[in-house]
Amino acid sequence: MGVATLQEARTASTAERPRTGQTARLVLDGKTYELPIVVGTENEKAIDTSQLRAETGYITLDNGFGNTGACQSRITFIDGEKGILRYRGIPIEELAEKSTFTETAHLIMYGELPTKTQLERFSKRLNCSSLIHEDMLHFFTGFPKDAHPMAILTTVVASLSAFYPVPEQLDEPAEEQVIANLMSQIRTIAAFSYKKSIGEPIVYPSNKLRFVENFLTMMFSSPVKDYHLDPDIVRAVDVFFLLHADHEQNCSTSTVRLAGSSLGNIYAVVSAGICALWGKLHGGANQEVVNMLQYIRRNGCSPEEFVARAKDKKERLMGFGHRVYRTFDPRARIIKQICHKLLNKRGVSDPCFDIALKLEEIALKDDYFLSRHLYPNVDFYSGLILKAAGFPTNMFTVLFAIGRMPGWLAQWREMHHDPGFKIARPRQIYQGPTLRHYVPVSERV
Repeated sequence: MGVATLQEARTASTAERPRTGQTARLVLDGKTYELPIVVGTENEKAIDTSQLRAETGYITLDNGFGNTGACQSRITFIDGEKGILRYRGIPIEELAEKSTFTETAHLIMYGELPTKTQLERFSKRLNCSSLIHEDMLHFFTGFPKDAHPMAILTTVVASLSAFYPVPEQLDEPAEEQVIANLMSQIRTIAAFSYKKSIGEPIVYPSNKLRFVENFLTMMFSSPVKDYHLDPDIVRAVDVFFLLHADHEQNCSTSTVRLAGSSLGNIYAVVSAGICALWGKLHGGANQEVVNMLQYIRRNGCSPEEFVARAKDKKERLMGFGHRVYRTFDPRARIIKQICHKLLNKRGVSDPCFDIALKLEEIALKDDYFLSRHLYPNVDFYSGLILKAAGFPTNMFTVLFAIGRMPGWLAQWREMHHDPGFKIARPRQIYQGPTLRHYVPVSERV
């Protein structure tokens, strides 16, 4: 087997607009192949290997897909080295300051900020789609009392396909309704799941309340107790959803694209994404942060001692570092400010927040963490916000799923409207036994 060398045949200046005709030269076994260069609007460069196996007999091997582009997308841009996150070109900082989750969801889904009329229509459609079929309540009574809310969520979301059949050919009105159903009904299912876990009667959604207010009321009010909507908590949860609305080709989004590429039912496809999100290395990370902070407080361990133990690999410092960001996670800066405001309210203080601040202070002065690009990520503070808002830790990942729903649906929609759409089918490098033959059981040693 020959040795492969790869180089760009022509390199454009980063200041120049991308030029067509760029190629990368691949030399294999004495033969030279010209591979097209694809350049994104932010000057990201990729080598198009879609015809590599057909032309050379080789495939690429990229464990974890850290260097593999699975699609071309117009939705989210991330520059991990510079700490940049933009939805449809708009910086996350501007959206978090000026926008709302519902407006941002429309932006992600359809490409532009909505007009006032479009936003009112979108919001009304979400409210009108918030009820779930009454027969679905039997699902909730059938689950064990201690069932994890994520287990209920994945099951009931997949079951929506039986109650809201998706037509074989999705026209625009049908697609819009499916999107509205999933965006709105997921919070209804989430609230019903919580009520089931604490043995309280469900609270139905109201057409008079906005997206987050509606969800909080379904979660925390009851027939014998009204829920006071604190504007700071409403805003904190809204920003939490907004910051999680999309994040490029992460594990759960890639799962949605992979499952959706089979033309599977969209409710089942999203349920697959929720299952991928469930893991503690993905959507469950903020729950792990809160567990860590409570562990430090409960055991009387000082933040300095815990950091020292983490450096010695005796403990794991949760909420630091990110697969993409090599500097500060831009969402962490935003949510830290929200956290400060919320936890400085009278009667809302949390000793775990003081521990978190101390951990951050220590880590950001320590070359061990700085040299490894281990900065606080969004999960480091988001769990504290949800805890302050009254959510139990087993609901944290459920809230992540509510926030991420627009991104999953936008990615699914973009994929299905792509003229080059095809079913996803990764390759592998087989490392098992070579040819061998069946041995009858009587002859096996």
